[in-house]
Formats: sequence, structure tokens, C-alpha cells
Amino acid sequence: MLSDLQKETAKAIVNIFETGSARGDYARVTLLTGDSGHLTYGRAQTTLGSGNLHLLIKAYCDAPGAAYARALRPYLPRLADIDLRLDTDWTFRNLLKEAGGDPVMRETQDAFFDRVFWTPAAATAAREGLMEPLSVAIVYDSVVHGSWIAMRDLTNNRAGTASRIGERKWAAAYLDTRRNWLANHSNALLRKTVYRMDSFKALVAGGHWRLDLPLTVRGVRIDAELLGVRPPVTASAIDVATRNLRLTEPKMTGNDVRALETALAKEGYAINIDGVFDEGLEAALKSFQRDYGLVADGIAGPATRLMLGIL
Repeated sequence: MLSDLQKETAKAIVNIFETGSARGDYARVTLLTGDSGHLTYGRAQTTLGSGNLHLLIKAYCDAPGAAYARALRPYLPRLADIDLRLDTDWTFRNLLKEAGGDPVMRETQDAFFDRVFWTPAAATAAREGLMEPLSVAIVYDSVVHGSWIAMRDLTNNRAGTASRIGERKWAAAYLDTRRNWLANHSNALLRKTVYRMDSFKALVAGGHWRLDLPLTVRGVRIDAELLGVRPPVTASAIDVATRNLRLTEPKMTGNDVRALETALAKEGYAINIDGVFDEGLEAALKSFQRDYGLVADGIAGPATRLMLGIL
């Protein structure tokens, strides 16, 4: 298991990638032309396109003492529907920036990013046999950035699993696979994010598997002072075709719902596999979330999908 210091170091590395600061920028709002994630916000730059921005703002609005809850709550339906007009809604964007200074928002973001990104990333790394702190940091970065499962499967197919070829060899192969994918991606913005893999490859070359401090990543020295650098390109690699599945009227249907039902059935939950998100599926999903320490909200968001091993 990682120590608290190793965990915070891993998160600091990704914060540097996302905002240029090891501490992260809780108020940062970003919109890059051509970014599949669309509007992004906060310490680890959660995206409108993934549906995570809705979950973050909902958690904040539900938190006691949230200073901007009344102003932000009317936006929740539009966030849930991934209304891309919010990209250029300056009233909304300014509210996000102002809320970033609220201590409640900072606490909400810390808890949210741990729950939605860190905890599932650490759990899936353990399932893959990746136990070294640097390996876990690599998985965490890909979970935040997007497309972890696809790149894991591609690496397994090309190089073999970590259990077969060894953790460190697998991590190096994964970095090469993901870097090549990013470097040749059709989205020009993603091609600019190869620095993430180059930074990890430098840590691997330096033998920093334990993430012992001090470390320097992209010019930022990670220690007590946590120096900052210029903001980097942070285009999201999340597939925007992936939607958060939940009980709605009319009910959601499709292959993604069927994949969710199949995954829950494999976990032993009684479910009717018919491709319809109904009350029975919501109940089974909530049971799974409670059993695995997730928020039992009945929404199949990124964290729940990651724990189930589905895209």
C-alpha cells in the first residue's frame, strides 16, 4: 500500500499535468478549441463532456455551507444533460471561478477527485498487479486523462500482462503504447499531451519507483514548497460518446446500458439484461456501489464504470 506521502506525490504529479501547480488550481476554468472534454474545471480539471463536472457541482451544492450553492444549483439539469452551450456561458464560468475560492469547494474537490479518480485508479492498479507507487501514479494519470482501459488492453495484447512480464517492464511498455497513441491521435490537442508520458518515462529512467521526494516534474520541484510552472496543454482523452447512465424518463436504452447490466450480472447481482435502464437496474447498481464503497447514487459514472471494468 502507498503511504500518505506517496499518494499525495502521485496526485501532485497529475496536478502539475493538469494545472501546472503541484497543489492544483481549484478555481481554474479551461476551454480549448477541439478538446473532446469541452469545459474543464478545478484541481484535476474535470470535464463537462465526461459528465463529471455535473457530479462535482452536485456534490458541492449538497455540501453544508456551500457559499455558491444557490447560484450554481439551477445549472445542474444542464450539466446532467451535458449542455455544451455552457462552454461559453460566461455567467456560469465566472461562478465556477468564484466558487473555487470557497473552502467548501476545495474540500468537495479533494473528496470528489479521491472518490471518482484516485480510489478506483488504486483499486484497478492493484487488480492488474501494479503495486509500486510510480505504477499507481501512471494508472491514476490515465484515469484522470482518459482512455485507461483501452490503453491497458492494447498493452496487454502487444506486450503481455504485468503478471506475465513483470510490473516494471509492463509499466514501461504501457508508457510507450500510450505515448504512441497520443502522438498519432487525430486530435491535434492530444498530440501535444505526450509530455505526460515523457515525464513518467523520465521518472522510470531515474528509478523513482517509490516516488521518494524531492522530485522534479516539468520544472516543478515537488517538496514542501511546491513550486509552479506555466500552464500546460490539458486536452482530455475521455471518449465523449460515453454517457453517465441513470434512471430517466423516458428510460435510457442502448448497448452501453446492456454492457452495464452484463457487468453487474458477472459480479453476481440479479439483473434482467435487456438494454433498458429501469428501476431494477438502478437498485442493483446502488447495491454494487454500496458494496464497493462508492456513492450509492444509482448513476453509472466514470468511477462506477471503472470499478466494473467497462468503458
